[in-house]
Amino acid sequence: MRFEDSKYCKELEHEKLEFPFGNFYLFEHFFISELNEGEHFDWEKVNLVMTKIIELYGKDVKLGYISNRIHSYSMDPYSWKKVDKKYGVIVASAIIYYNDFTYKNASLEKKFFQKSIKRCINLDEAIHWMQNLKEFN
Repeated sequence: MRFEDSKYCKELEHEKLEFPFGNFYLFEHFFISELNEGEHFDWEKVNLVMTKIIELYGKDVKLGYISNRIHSYSMDPYSWKKVDKKYGVIVASAIIYYNDFTYKNASLEKKFFQKSIKRCINLDEAIHWMQNLKEFN
């Protein structure tokens, strides 16, 4: 389910960032990505998003990241290490998967990220988990 079609779009205060390759929804302690079908989310795009996020939140912020995989796209799993090394702002991540292929990709990405990654079946599970992380309470 797209974030904008969920109850959270009306319930949770957020800001929307639109890029040619997808949308990002920013909250107090986390952000949600929804990338477009067929995109390759390469380092250049990741860096563009993270630069904007740091600009808005500040360089000392600690954030959670929810990847809402409503569409099929590709990314380099090593990007997790690059993001952590360059920015160091993501404390945990949730990946919402909608099929077996996306679940397998999330499992692979989990091996490359040194912090917690939770595989979730829907927005409810991911947002609830993110809101209850000890880092934000």
